[in-house]
Amino acid sequence: MTAVETGSTAAETPQQTKKRLRKVAAATIFGSMLEWYDFYLYATMAAIVFSKIFFDNSDPKTATLMAFSTFAIGFIARPFGGILFGYLGDKFGRKQVLVLTFCLMGVCTALIGLIPSYASIGIWAPILLVVIRIIQGLGAGAELSGAAVTSYEHASEGKRGSQGAWPALGLNLGLLLSSLTIYLLTINGNEFLLAGGWRIPFVCSIVLVAVGLWVRNSIPETPEFNELKKDAPKAQVSPLKALLKNDLKGLGVVFFVAIGYNALSYIFKTFSLAYLTQYKGVDVHVTSLSVTIASLIAIVAVPFFGWLCDKWSSKTVLVLGGVFSLLFAYPFLALLNTGESLMIYIAIGVGTGILAPMMFAPQGSFLSRQFPTATRSSGFGTGREIGTAIAGGLAPLGALSLVTASATHSTDGVVIILAVAAVLVVVFALCDQGRKHSAFKN
Repeated sequence: MTAVETGSTAAETPQQTKKRLRKVAAATIFGSMLEWYDFYLYATMAAIVFSKIFFDNSDPKTATLMAFSTFAIGFIARPFGGILFGYLGDKFGRKQVLVLTFCLMGVCTALIGLIPSYASIGIWAPILLVVIRIIQGLGAGAELSGAAVTSYEHASEGKRGSQGAWPALGLNLGLLLSSLTIYLLTINGNEFLLAGGWRIPFVCSIVLVAVGLWVRNSIPETPEFNELKKDAPKAQVSPLKALLKNDLKGLGVVFFVAIGYNALSYIFKTFSLAYLTQYKGVDVHVTSLSVTIASLIAIVAVPFFGWLCDKWSSKTVLVLGGVFSLLFAYPFLALLNTGESLMIYIAIGVGTGILAPMMFAPQGSFLSRQFPTATRSSGFGTGREIGTAIAGGLAPLGALSLVTASATHSTDGVVIILAVAAVLVVVFALCDQGRKHSAFKN
C-alpha cells in the first residue's frame, strides 16, 4: 500500500503526522463553520428581518417570499464557484483555493451587515444584497468540496470516513454559533433585531475570517496532489476535460446525492424556520433555540457517524440516512404543525441534529472517492454544487410557495418533496463508483 493510497507522507514521523492532521482538521472545520454560520444566519434573517429591512413591506407575505428568494439567489452562483475553484484546485492545488474561497465568503458576510436599509436607499438595498450574495455564493460553492477533498487526501490509513467528516463537524459548529447568537439577540423579543441588532453577527464575523485565514495558511498541500504534480503529462491534461471524458458516472452519483441531501437538509433547517414564523406564529426565540439544540446533538452525532463510516462504509451510512429520512418525512411536518415548542424541538432536533448529519458526515469520503486524484476537486465541486444549487435554493423556496398557494396552508406537498429527496439519496448512493479510485471501503 502506497503513501498516496493511505494519504500519509512516508518521511513523516508519527508526531509530525499528528501535527499535520491537527492543522488540517482545524482548517477544514473552521472554513465549514464560517460557511454555515453565515448560511443559517442569513436564512434566519431572510425569514424574519430582511423582508422588513431591505424590501417594501406593504405586502408582508410577498416581501417575505422576496427576501427568501435572495437566499435562493446565493445558490445560483454556487455551481460557477464549484466549477471554477474545483478546476483551480485540480490545476494549482487544494490549499490555495481554500484560502481564496474563505476570503470571498468571509468578507461578503461582513459586508451584508453594512448594507443600508430600504428606507434609506430604496431599491439599491435589495440590489446590493443580491450582488454581495452572488459573490459570496462563488466562494461558498467551492468551500465544502475543497475542505472535504483536503481532509480526504490528508487522511491516515483506515480513517477516511471519520476524517472526511471534519467539514460536517464544522457545519454544525457554525449552526450552533449562529443559532446561539440569534437566541441571545432575541432573548427579550425581536425588537432589538429589527432595530439594527441583526447587523452585529454579520459584521463581527470578520474576526472569524482573520483567525481562519491564519489557520488555513498553516496547512501543507495534500500528499496526493503533490504526488500528482510529479507526473507532468497527466498534470497537463485539463481536469474538466478529463472529468467529462472519464468520470461521468461518478459525476452523476455526486449530482443526484447532492440534490437529495440538500433538499432534505434545507427543508429541515430553513423552510421550517420561515414556515413556523409566517404560518404558526412561533417566535424566533423558539426556532433559534431548536436549531441550537439540534446543533449540539449533531456535534456528537457527526463524529459517531464518521466512525461508522470507517467501521461499515460511507455508502452504508449514507443509505441508512436516506431511508430514515424517508420514514421521518410525515412525522417531521406533523410535529411542526402542532406549533408547540417541545414538538418543534423534537422535529428539528431529529431532522437537523441526527438525520442530516447521518447523510452529511459520509459525504466527505463518499463523494471524494467517486473520482481519481486528477479530477477529484473538479468532480466534487461541479457535481455537488450544481445539485446543491438546484435543491438547496429551490427546495425550501418551493416548499414555502406550496404552503402559500394552499388555501389551508397544507404541508402535504412538502412531505412529497422530502420523500422524493430521500429516495434520490438512497438510489444514487447505491450507484457508488468509488471502488475504482480508492483502496479503502470507507
